[in-house]
Amino acid sequence: MSRVEETPNVSATAPVMPVEAPPHLSVVPPATQHSPSPASTPTAKPEAASQKAESKGKADGSSGGKSEGARPGLDIEAFSQNLAQMVDEGGKALAAYLGPRTQAKTDDLAEDIADALKTVGQVAEYWMTDPQRTLEAQTRLMAGYLSVWTNTLKRLGGEQVEPVTAPDARDARFKDEGWRESPIFDALKQAYLVTTRWAEDMVEEAEGLDPHIKHKAGFLVKQVTNAISPSNFVMTNPELIRETFSSSGENLVKGMKNLKEDLVAGKGSLKIRQSDLSAFEVGRNLATTPGKVIYENDLMQLIQYEATTGSVKKMPLLIVPPWINKFYILDLTAEKSFIKWLVDQGISVFVISWVNPDARLAEKGFDDYMREGIMAALDKVAVATGERQAHAMGYCVGGTLLATTLAYMAQTGDDRIASATFLTTQIDFTHAGDLKVFVDEDQLAAIERKMKQTGYLEGSKMASAFNMLRSNDLIWPYVVNNYMKGKAPFPFDLLFWNADSTRMPAANHSYYLRNCYLTNNIARGLAELSGVRIDMTKVNVPVYSLATREDHIAPPNSVFIGANMLSGPVRYVLAGSGHIAGVVNPPAKMKYQYWADGPTGPSYDLWLQGAQEHKGSWWPDWLNWFSSYYPAEVPARAIGGGHFAAIEDAPGRYVREKS
Repeated sequence: MSRVEETPNVSATAPVMPVEAPPHLSVVPPATQHSPSPASTPTAKPEAASQKAESKGKADGSSGGKSEGARPGLDIEAFSQNLAQMVDEGGKALAAYLGPRTQAKTDDLAEDIADALKTVGQVAEYWMTDPQRTLEAQTRLMAGYLSVWTNTLKRLGGEQVEPVTAPDARDARFKDEGWRESPIFDALKQAYLVTTRWAEDMVEEAEGLDPHIKHKAGFLVKQVTNAISPSNFVMTNPELIRETFSSSGENLVKGMKNLKEDLVAGKGSLKIRQSDLSAFEVGRNLATTPGKVIYENDLMQLIQYEATTGSVKKMPLLIVPPWINKFYILDLTAEKSFIKWLVDQGISVFVISWVNPDARLAEKGFDDYMREGIMAALDKVAVATGERQAHAMGYCVGGTLLATTLAYMAQTGDDRIASATFLTTQIDFTHAGDLKVFVDEDQLAAIERKMKQTGYLEGSKMASAFNMLRSNDLIWPYVVNNYMKGKAPFPFDLLFWNADSTRMPAANHSYYLRNCYLTNNIARGLAELSGVRIDMTKVNVPVYSLATREDHIAPPNSVFIGANMLSGPVRYVLAGSGHIAGVVNPPAKMKYQYWADGPTGPSYDLWLQGAQEHKGSWWPDWLNWFSSYYPAEVPARAIGGGHFAAIEDAPGRYVREKS
């Protein structure tokens, strides 16, 4: 399932520089008058340094202290004491990192590094085994550096020159004016971009490699180049230098404290906070649509939501969320809640809330999720509503489970699902995007060994994988903000949900990875559920299939191919934005757009060329589609229909279980 692709701006406006500097190095302060060093004041407390700097700033209007008649400058005493405190906090952070590893029998990081070196080594071998190719690669890189150096000398001499290379306009890492105004930082940025693009070309142009190895190497190179960006380090980022000098290093102290806290929270692994986790609580200001849990078993709770209209659609709706994430992505704040919107449109909504599994559920497999999840829920929906059939909606891997369940039901003569909606759902995984780099026989064997020890895959593992898909959006901005600027992350409901990870039972996760990503057996008709061979072409119910244009998890072409495997009438719709924001897009916000009604056929590109663009959310389009099939209405239903006593209020206790 999804990790978030739309994030708030975590950068803050940089403070005004407290010192004067040469125009070509506008962030580097000259020598300044300063107070005695900390050695002469051994009894001073480090905590007092930032308070002292702050009080001086209030008195003289600068961020640091100044002597009578001197220019505003860095408070060396406060800076020194803050550096000492930063070192102290750094030791605590190191202890938090190393502590759990002293007792661990294996080091996952060492295995990951070994695998990465093996993969990238195959690309290096291609270029190093032929002297001519080696010379060509070296010459290309050195020529880029030489061009940057030549341009820098010209700029330092006052000449106006065009940059050798420039970042993408959407690249937020280099938005600060310091990257353009200073020839030195501009040169550093351009040298980095030259290196990055050279490394990517080396992978792309390596011939004779297995396609999976090439894809994996490209992904790994991207992770490394993202990590070594000069924007990620204090001494090579002009904004961070200004921040450090203006606060006399207080930002570094706060950042090291944040690092220590995140390592402690992650039990030795870095659990980067992307949102203010104290700002939200499930059931208080998230997942607040009124409803009741009417049924539960080992794998799920079934929630029925209270009607808000006098009449409702006769056909009820069962939503199957992914088990890789928690269901309340569809029930965030009231303004963003898809579930609330559905209820307000007069639909009887039921939602599966999957359990956050532990070792006791290690043997629960894909077919268990089908029987004890979807099929058990269909039984209860029928009793609660008096309707034999229901419409089903699946999101991401929940949609993949729903699709395979429909194929199983088609083979066994079960017609309780009258129609289906798939939200960013893949059935064919041929073009499944960058997640495929994590799946090959060696990596799967390693994952299965780890799952055998615990009975499940820890949620943080999947969370890290998803974040790596967009590391420049979901990792490095928060490293800079939290650990170098020393700021708290912005409160954001989507990212709170993103951090609320879930575990996966060993048997279920292994089946999913092997039959979807590794072998594509579900699409090939070679997978089995409960002893029945799955044939997706047997699914002939009406289908609404939604993809999102910038999806990095379920690419739109991949969703399109899977939808075309089905035999019934399919309405394929493409929403703007990505895997989360494209789906959770309330009509009232008038954000993004969607495309529909392209020409039928096997080509996604031809469909897109002929599709009609519509402004705003796809939600009303879905309602029109649903109502065209099921216009009949009945008086609003009571929860449970007189057959089920409420177990507890929505959202239930399963969703509150933390990993």
